Order: sequence, then C-alpha cells, then structure tokens
Amino acid sequence: MAGNRFRYGQWRGGPDPLAPPYDVQAAVDQVGADVLAGGNLREALRDLLRRGPQGRGGLAELAARARRLRREVLRRGELDGAVTRARALLDQALAAERDELARRDDEAARFAETVLNDLPRSTAQAVRDLADYRWASDEARQTYQRILDGLRDDVLGQRFAGLRDSARLAGDPAVQERIAEMMRDLNALLARHARAEDTTDAFAEFMRRHGEFFPERPRDVDELVDLLARRAAAGQRLMNSLSQRQREELAGLMRESLGDRLVGEMAELEENLRALRPDLRWGRGERMQGAGPLGYGEATGALDEIAELDDLIDQLGQTHPGATLDDIDVDSVTRTLGRDAADDVRRLRELERELRRQGWVTRDAEGLTLSPKALRRLGGTALRQVFAELTAGPRGQHDLRSAGAAGEVTGASRPWEYGDEQPLDVVRTLTRAIRRAGPGVPVHLAVEDFEVVETERRASAAVALCVDLSYSMISQGRWGPMKQTGLALAHLMATRFPQDALQIIGFGRRAETLTQQELAAVEPDLTQGTNLQHALRLAGRHLRRHPDAEPVVLVVTDGEPTAHLDPDDGEALFAWPPLAETIEATVREVDRLVRYGATLNLFMLGDDPGLRRFVDAVARRSGGRVFTPDADDLGEYVVSDYLRARRGRR
Repeated sequence: MAGNRFRYGQWRGGPDPLAPPYDVQAAVDQVGADVLAGGNLREALRDLLRRGPQGRGGLAELAARARRLRREVLRRGELDGAVTRARALLDQALAAERDELARRDDEAARFAETVLNDLPRSTAQAVRDLADYRWASDEARQTYQRILDGLRDDVLGQRFAGLRDSARLAGDPAVQERIAEMMRDLNALLARHARAEDTTDAFAEFMRRHGEFFPERPRDVDELVDLLARRAAAGQRLMNSLSQRQREELAGLMRESLGDRLVGEMAELEENLRALRPDLRWGRGERMQGAGPLGYGEATGALDEIAELDDLIDQLGQTHPGATLDDIDVDSVTRTLGRDAADDVRRLRELERELRRQGWVTRDAEGLTLSPKALRRLGGTALRQVFAELTAGPRGQHDLRSAGAAGEVTGASRPWEYGDEQPLDVVRTLTRAIRRAGPGVPVHLAVEDFEVVETERRASAAVALCVDLSYSMISQGRWGPMKQTGLALAHLMATRFPQDALQIIGFGRRAETLTQQELAAVEPDLTQGTNLQHALRLAGRHLRRHPDAEPVVLVVTDGEPTAHLDPDDGEALFAWPPLAETIEATVREVDRLVRYGATLNLFMLGDDPGLRRFVDAVARRSGGRVFTPDADDLGEYVVSDYLRARRGRR
C-alpha cells in the first residue's frame, strides 16, 4: 500500500524469539568444569541434562514436578469406594424393604423379614443372595438394581471408553450381547497377534464392526493393546491395593453385576493383555487416602495416573544403561505436567542433537561421551588454567608462540597445498604475486601465489605421564587436579609440540594406558594397591617405541608402592605394609629406565613418610627430581617440568 513505512530495529519485547534456547559451547564448558573438578564424565553429561542448560528446564526439575503430582494423586481419596457405595445402597434398599414389609400383616411378609434378617454380613454375598428375591418395595428394588448397574457401568466404562457415558447399559440385553460379542472378537484378535500372525486385515474388520467402543481410534493392534493393557493393569492394581476382605467383596460384586459370561471374557482379555504387555505394573499396589471414597472408575483412573507418572519419573531419571531423551514420552509429559514441561523436554532433545550434530558428544553403548573435539576444548581449558598460574620465573618459559607446530624449519619453501599446516613464507608469497600481476599497490594474491615454509618433522620428546588412580586420590581431593594435569599436558603437546609423543598411564593395583577420553572418564580404582612397577614397565615400552626422542617419565602419586606383578603368572600382588619384593620389583623398573637414559621426576602429593622415603631414594638412584606441590599446583609443576625436560635433548 502506498505510503506504508516500515522500521526495523533491535527486538525489545523480551527474550529474542529467534535465538536458540541454549548455548551449546557453554553446555560443553559446563560439563568440562565438572570433569576438571574431579567429576565422572558420563555423570557430568547426565547432570547437564538433569540440571538443564544454564540451570533451567532440566530433567530433575521435571521429575520433581512429577513426584509432587504423584503425592497429590495419592491424597485424592480412599480406594474402596465401590464396595462402600454398594454397602450404602444395600442398606438403603433393605431399609425401604423392611418399611414396606412392616405395613403388611400376611405370612409372606413375615417370611421375607426372616430372609432379610438372615443375610450374610458380606456385601457381595448379600447381593448374590438377593438376586432371586421378590421385592415388595419398588423403591428397594430400584436401589438394589443401582448397585449392579452402577458397578457394571463403572467397570465397562473404565475398560472401554465408548461405554463410559452410555445410559443404555442397565437392563438392555441387546447391549449386553453386543458387548459380549465385541469382547469375544477382541480376544480372538489378540490371540492371533500373540502368535505373530499378520492381523492387518483382521484389525481393520474388527474396527469396522466394533469401532464404536474405541473413540480413541487406534491405528493398529499394538496401539489397541497398549490402550487396553494400561486400563486392565490399573484395574488389577486396584485389586492389589485393597485388603483381602475388600478384594473379595469387590470381586464378588463384579461377578454379580457383569454376569458369568462377561466375567469370563474379561478374565481371558486380561490374561491376553498381561502376556502381551508384561512390562506394565500388574503386581503393584498403592496406599491412597483422602477425604472420601473413590468409585471404581475414579479409583482406577487415579491408579492409572500414578502408573503413568511412575513411568515418566523412570524415563526422566535416565538411569538405565543406554538411556536417551528419546525414551521420554512427550505426549505423556504433556498430559501430566503440561505443555511447558513438554517444551522443556523438546529443548533438551534439541540440545543433545546439537551437541551431536556439532561434534561435541558421541553416543556409545553406555550413553553419551565427549568427542575428541570436546576433549580438545576441555584440554585447552585445563591448559589455560595451568598457564594462568605460571609466572615468568624459573618454573618455565611458557610463551609458546614460536613453538614448532610441525617440526624444525629447513630453510626451503614450496607451493601451498590444501591441508598444509606449515607457516606461510610471506616474502616468497608476495614475490610470486608481484611476478604474476606486476608491481603496484595493493598487491592482489591468488591461491597459486602462496608458499609455505618447509619443516623437518621429527620426534623431540617421548613422555610417559604415570598417574595414581588409587581411591586415596579422590578421597583427598586430588582427583580433579590429576585429570586437569593430564588433559592440559596432552593438549599442550598436541597443539604446540605435535612432534612429541605422550602416553598417559594410570595405575592402581594394575596399570593401563589411557587415551584423553579415557582419562576424562576414568574412575578411582576401589581395589587396594598402588602398582608403580607395572606403570614404569609400560612407560619403558612407550619410550623404546621412540628411540630418537628425549625420554621423559613423570610420576604423580600419593602413596608408596604396595603392589607388583608376579614374575611367574603376571598377577598383581598386594600387601600392606609394602613387601620387600614390591619395592625391589619397582626399583628394577627404575633402573631399566635410568639405563635407557630417561629423566624420571616424581610429583609427590601428601606427606606420607613412607612415600617420602621411597621417592627420595628413587630420585637419588635415577638422578631425577622430587616435587611436593599442593594438589591445586600440580598442573603448573608438571607442565613446567615437561617444558624444561624437553629442552635437554640427548
């Protein structure tokens, strides 16, 4: 339209509606902070989803809401309302009948009073005994019929939604026959489904004939089974929740109200559904309380709601192996907790998808774990924290801007090729551009103008970092600094000194080599033992694989050796106090490393006297050094010592 003018500016109506509901890198950093503080990697990833990004909308908050709602449902009322209601109606019917009989003087009236006086105390048995009774009072007869009709309507309406509001059930034989026919066909359909037969056509025919009973319009047999099984399980849970006497009363009343034929069909239906869906909580019961009794439909509805909440709490817990956010039933979340809760689940799913799409996490058989890309970021964070503590003093020249990313410069250059990481030769690049395009300002560069510096790639240092994984490391608050140190050193060597070779070796009762990912996820060894001998043996193998490199062994431990490998069968032997054989076996590995020319430095955490004596002896024997840093300074000491050691080439 002529004259219309539009102005565009910054959004001022609250949060940006186009902004993503999460910061993916912030989420990765949140996990990294937990890991560097000593946390379990997988647990940190699960905590991210439990807390939610930036601490909002997480699974823990949703699970807490579900548990609160469950407690509210448990306070909704008493579960024996069907029996209580039947007893009250029976008392009303008997009172009306006695009033009518008292007005009559005939012998039949006196006999009827005797029959009423001899009725059993059980409500179900009294209702059964009155099935053939000739009522003198129309009011009494109608009240008695309300017991049967009301319970039949409640039971069938609870199982089949199409009958829930029907007023034709009571006293209509045609409707009763129609229901019995439907249940017979339903049991036949489920039996075929249980035998793994193709039921596509049979299901379509069943819905054509009996679709009026299922306004939910299930699309296949599986949906039909799920629909009916949940309701049948709720009915069974109601029975389980009652006392033995109440259970017998309700079962007897149901037999009287439904009749033998429907009771038989329903029993067969429940058996079929239980076989097809054994995972439902058929054997569970609940103790509910409240201001008043609940009818059959209300009670089973409450128990069905509780079961759905229980399933949802399990899904939100994500505790079973291989659990994923896709396990969470968003429709169930919407029904029970509301649309805002379902939106939170969708946001968390989107966060997980983005973490995977952008390459920050991967999924294995045990769940989510950090990818190499995320570990590089985590290592960078650890290294920055270490360098933040370093000074320009004697502990290390840590300005690494000129560190060789690919090796030592040879003086030659060559044309750049895709994938080259060598530094550009600026002079030769500009010279080629001028020769191609002629002199003038500005100089226009083309791809073919670029040249890179030739470097000679060679190993400079082979480093074995041996870290103690015993339980004392985590109990004394040294687990996080140990992980931070290993990840920082690995990141430093990968990004600044890729010509160096690092092997991380963890040792408890036995030793094992660890990747960065394994180090981030490693848990303390709860089995007693500190097997430094095995760790030094693995370190020696690593050094010998790089014979041209400077051999460096760094040991981080807080306890003296208490385990070694048996020379005969290779089993780890533990003893406390340490055996002489353990000390001798460890010292032999030290001597092998010394003869190979390795630098062996030990970082002693804590002030254990036995450990101090041992490391001092090892340092004198190997010519190495002993450091006693606080746990928070461990990374600073190890990185500084690595930088110092790699400069002392053989």
